[in-house]
Amino acid sequence: MRQKLRRLKERDTQKLWIILLGGKMLGILGVLAAMKGFGWLFQNAAWAQGADVAHKANDFVSPVNTIWVLVTAFLVFFMQAGFMALEAGFARSRETVNILLECVFDTCLCGLLFWAFGFAFMFGTGNSVIGHSFFFLNNAPAAYGSTKVAFLAFFLFQFAFADTASTVTSGAMVGRTSFKGDILYSIGVSGFIYPIFGHWAWGPGGWLGNTMGWFHSLTGGTVFRDFAGSTVVHTVGGFIALAGAIALGPRLGRVFKRDGGGPLPPHDLTMGAIGGVILWFGWYGFNPGSTLSAMDWQGIGRVAANTTLAACAGGMLAVLWVYPRTKKWDLGISVNGFLGGLVAITCPCYWVSPLGAIVIGAVAGIVVPLGIDFLEHMRIDDPIGAVPVHGFAGIWGTISLGLFATGQYGLATADGVDKSTLVKGLFYGGGTAQLRSQLLGSLTCVVVVFGVSLLIMYAIRSIRGSWNLRLERDGELEGMDLFEHGTPAYHMEFGQGVSYTTLLGSGKTSGSTDVPKKRPLTVGAGSTMEEDL
Repeated sequence: MRQKLRRLKERDTQKLWIILLGGKMLGILGVLAAMKGFGWLFQNAAWAQGADVAHKANDFVSPVNTIWVLVTAFLVFFMQAGFMALEAGFARSRETVNILLECVFDTCLCGLLFWAFGFAFMFGTGNSVIGHSFFFLNNAPAAYGSTKVAFLAFFLFQFAFADTASTVTSGAMVGRTSFKGDILYSIGVSGFIYPIFGHWAWGPGGWLGNTMGWFHSLTGGTVFRDFAGSTVVHTVGGFIALAGAIALGPRLGRVFKRDGGGPLPPHDLTMGAIGGVILWFGWYGFNPGSTLSAMDWQGIGRVAANTTLAACAGGMLAVLWVYPRTKKWDLGISVNGFLGGLVAITCPCYWVSPLGAIVIGAVAGIVVPLGIDFLEHMRIDDPIGAVPVHGFAGIWGTISLGLFATGQYGLATADGVDKSTLVKGLFYGGGTAQLRSQLLGSLTCVVVVFGVSLLIMYAIRSIRGSWNLRLERDGELEGMDLFEHGTPAYHMEFGQGVSYTTLLGSGKTSGSTDVPKKRPLTVGAGSTMEEDL
């Protein structure tokens, strides 16, 4: 220690320390001078234009929000694979190709219609009823509104939602809808019904989501809320599907329970169940993605957790509800049960607690089988269960917001959460204002969408020839895959086989001569149809 002190007193050592400290100080001053120089360089006139452009881009487009919305858009789009597998698996084998092509074709059609005018009707600046800007995506800004999400990323996300509504519709209409008739009603759904109603709830200035229009005094200024689309997507799709099922009538050979029959069995529950789980996975884009902001970390986590819990409760309660009746553990009802839970939580997922999500999902798990019973009693043929799952559970989910919203959570924004407006339901001391808004919004959807859809479906049903909504009798008996598309989904051991019309005695064949193996499929008391083994 004494040696070190002696060295510090030596002049050579002192000079060395002065040089080292001086060098460090000069280095620090040099770095500060460089920083100041670069700052001046990017602020002077020669560099002003580039600096302003970068600054404005950062103000209006958030890269992290845009990436988040794109990733969730991809998840929502992947739900089409789930719909294809679910509907094909729950239907009969002879209409599998028709279902798969219908989903693909509707996706292509929806994309072009939404690009041309659907997006403009829904999200364009306009009035309280319809938007009238961004036709063909013209005059698009860098970002959509105040979202800070790149405009085309926002468009892609919303297209995936529109495509979902169109696909929901087909679920109740499989097995007897002509392909040309499907094209006609899909134009009405994707181009007009969905985007116009969507503008009312989600569009800029839409009357349901902003003022409540004529019903403003009934709700005390509390507006209708639908976070991710229990009404806008699912109730809309479900009640268009109901209108289509009514206009079409039941499939040939369909005998209802009150007449001694029951639902036709699905041909591939493995495919159907896997399709349902794919939809569950896609819902993690559907609900959390509707924050439109990656900055709301707590909101995203809460929405994802609530989505999961509601699905779990819905799937379990549906099975437990049906078991006492049949003494069987029903796979099909478990799938439709958790889908009902997912549909129901889609509206309130941002504003309810995990316990609320469980209750909402559990009730949906009971609503779905009761809805199936109701349609069976009314002799309405819904092969996939689209109306109970999307229509009826969608209504319940929309109403549930007015009951279970905790009042702790505000509104998601591009930069986080805006808590200047809190959403509170009846059970948490919020009174009935939000509940009244939800009831009015759901009722408006059912009355307007269902009424307009009935008119469209019956109008297409009245067309003569191949553009009629319903496939001709011979084609339905032969099987849609062979009659409409010329190929079966599953090639049989001895060739493609004779047509169903020949087997049932019509005398008309589809042109093939090999006879496949057949088995009788019971569809009601004393009534059978032939189905491929």
